[in-house]
Amino acid sequence: MSGETSIPPSGPLSGLRILEMEALGPLPLAGTLLAGFGADVVRITRAGAAATPDPVVRGRRVMTLDLKSGPGRAMLLDLVAHADALMEGFRPGTMEKLGLGPADCHAANPALVYARMTGWGQDGPLAQEAGHDINYIAVAGALGRIVGEGGRPGLPINLVGDYGGGTMPLLFGLMTALWQARATGRGEVIDAAMVDGTATLMAKQYAWHGQGHLGAPGTNLLDGGAFFYDTYSCADGRHVAVGAIEPKFYAALLEVLDLAPADLPPQHDKARWPEGRRLFAARFATRARDEWVTLAEGRDACLSPVLTLDEAIDHPQAQARASFARAADGAVLPLAAPRFGSMAGQRMQAEGNTETDLATLLDDWAAGRADQDWERT
Repeated sequence: MSGETSIPPSGPLSGLRILEMEALGPLPLAGTLLAGFGADVVRITRAGAAATPDPVVRGRRVMTLDLKSGPGRAMLLDLVAHADALMEGFRPGTMEKLGLGPADCHAANPALVYARMTGWGQDGPLAQEAGHDINYIAVAGALGRIVGEGGRPGLPINLVGDYGGGTMPLLFGLMTALWQARATGRGEVIDAAMVDGTATLMAKQYAWHGQGHLGAPGTNLLDGGAFFYDTYSCADGRHVAVGAIEPKFYAALLEVLDLAPADLPPQHDKARWPEGRRLFAARFATRARDEWVTLAEGRDACLSPVLTLDEAIDHPQAQARASFARAADGAVLPLAAPRFGSMAGQRMQAEGNTETDLATLLDDWAAGRADQDWERT
């Protein structure tokens, strides 16, 4: 195709320079995904700080700096002058106190994208409060919509706040701001907050709520209220998940269960959903999980096994797509997503991290960007 350009073997983000200030939560996954697609991610660790091992942190170069000292601050600003973006996850005001806030960094590099990742955001009454994933999704309204044992809110591990509401909006904001900087030469400050990102994930729930279409938690179509969109225990104590919403998929599921429509209440009669659930539960309890999976295979019944991590790694779908790899330290690493057709075998970086120094970094960056005609300070 005319005008088409090839993607370097190291990935579509080859040549992108990212400074990642050491942090927990969303930032490590963001850095690893960027590195997996070819970005040169340099993790800045603090001299004298206790090590915080994170198996997700891979494929980076690492530099230790004393950011409270003049030389350490100067070294970081030297890197900032030649970087495309900086990501930090400290409490609001911390980087400013170090003399490394957005204004300081933009003085060194006006085109820098300065991405800030926090739980509560840079302002508001909770901005300086401590918190974790569970706190942010609670205030965003997500936790209250997930029904757990005994009616208490259920915990979706840290997928919703840290990663869904944190890492993903951070990466989207970073790429958007980099596109803007490429066009205008002007940098940007990104205020990524897990409480905001989680609320964004709840867009449909909030819309339905505002329109008066959302019932109490556990009574709606997608939250376990519908008997045809739920999980069920099987005869062997394992579970299946069913999501047969559309009429043809629902009909296929009933065939798998050997149930006639007349045996059940009307699919969308919400008042009778508990009755349908009791009938489904009784039927699923008559066979082992994998028996149901075999019966449903190839029938578009929207029935899947609820797998353990080991089972997920070994599942034929994962095996066919080479979805996981095992690192030398035993960590299981999923393939980087999404997949690019030009990146055969792409995955989250399996390698460990490499210690580096300022001179080496700047020399490498200068060599890789010689056509931009800048010199190391």
